Amino acid sequence: MTSPESTLPGELLDRLAARAMAATTLAELAFSLANDAYPLLGFRQALVFDAAGSKESLICVSGLVRPTEDSPYLLWLNRVWPELLKQLPEQPAWLTLPADHAAWPDMVVEGWLEWWPAGILALPLRRRDGELLGRVVFLMDAPPSPVQRETLARLQPTWSYCWEMLAGERQPPWREKLRALIDRRRRWLLIALLVIVLFPVRQSALAPAEIVAMSASVVASPLDGVVKQIHVRPNQPVKAGERLFSLDDTTLRNRLEVAQKSMAVADAELAAMTQKSFDAPQSKGELAALTGRAYERRAELAAIQAQLARIDIHAAADGVAVFGDPDDWLGRPVAVGERIMLLADPATPGILVHLPVADAINLDIGAPVRMFLSVKPLSPLDARLVETSYQAVVSPINGVASYRLRAQLEEASPHARIGLRGTAKLYGGDVSRRKKLLAKQAKGKQRMKRFGKVDIPSEAFTVMLKRD
Repeated sequence: MTSPESTLPGELLDRLAARAMAATTLAELAFSLANDAYPLLGFRQALVFDAAGSKESLICVSGLVRPTEDSPYLLWLNRVWPELLKQLPEQPAWLTLPADHAAWPDMVVEGWLEWWPAGILALPLRRRDGELLGRVVFLMDAPPSPVQRETLARLQPTWSYCWEMLAGERQPPWREKLRALIDRRRRWLLIALLVIVLFPVRQSALAPAEIVAMSASVVASPLDGVVKQIHVRPNQPVKAGERLFSLDDTTLRNRLEVAQKSMAVADAELAAMTQKSFDAPQSKGELAALTGRAYERRAELAAIQAQLARIDIHAAADGVAVFGDPDDWLGRPVAVGERIMLLADPATPGILVHLPVADAINLDIGAPVRMFLSVKPLSPLDARLVETSYQAVVSPINGVASYRLRAQLEEASPHARIGLRGTAKLYGGDVSRRKKLLAKQAKGKQRMKRFGKVDIPSEAFTVMLKRD
């Protein structure tokens, strides 16, 4: 390596300036400042500090590509450097350890005596507006000569210019204050969002629903037969005694005709045997049998006549006939007790909710329910839950396994007509948004595990072992 001041100052100045100008990054510039100035100063070590942050940070050490941050030397340097900055002036300065060490911290004195030479030469690098960019510190055994000071004074503007160009435009102080204000507002916003997440909210669920009567009676078929005619329309108000539907009477009338002829034959045989019994007392036994047969035929005839009287089914009370499409019932065979329609009381409307099993929440009796009718969505109906089912059944609305829930309207409404459908919103207990998010996360994990699981029967392993 060339000894200090062995080269002419002008040539050395040009060389150092050219190397600084050739740097393409700030790291390359710091490496050049820490190593290329040795022929000029002959230092023991050079340190380069960056003043871009709130405090100066070490970015380069002479002879090292990258400083080892966990070394004892660098740990001591990072700890004591803020104290040493208090002793450095704003201009290039030579600093030595004073003879009286009492004014300095023991940590600074002990480290200086162990690792540093007699003094340090600190060269600050600044922007054109005077703002500090960085600092180059040379550890030397003797103070610099006048020639060395003059050469450094001429190099300082070049090094400062290169550093400024490579570091880019630094945000002005007012922008840094604005950024700090924004960060503070973001912090408060984060706190507000955290409060919102942890704030308890009420569970809710949406489910299809329809208006039904809370009190209704079933209108069923009184006997086996075929539906002949429906005399009312769906959701039609009916009066007590009004005919609802009729069954086909063809079979019963044929049976009635046969029963009438059988009864006539039995009566004729009974009359003939009665006349004969006067002349032949031994025929009284046959008389008794014919009498029983005649009574049996009359009973069969009376039963058929009673069935014929029940062909027409009438309303037992005032109400609304609730059923599906009448055309679906015409010509349809029905059994005894099979429900044809409901006779509902329009004065007691309620809500029947079909809550899907997948959307089930914890609901208590008396929980609020709000229904939005499809024909009147802007006028919701308020109700209270009065009945819940514990067994899921297939919903006739959407074909999904659902729980049947009933709710009583809190007040009468002209829009609550039986048969209207819509969407009900059910409100459960209070739970935090955090719990809801965790529940959704757990459900998603289970779904992923289910999709990613492959069941391989144990027989497959046995087959593979036998192949080997």
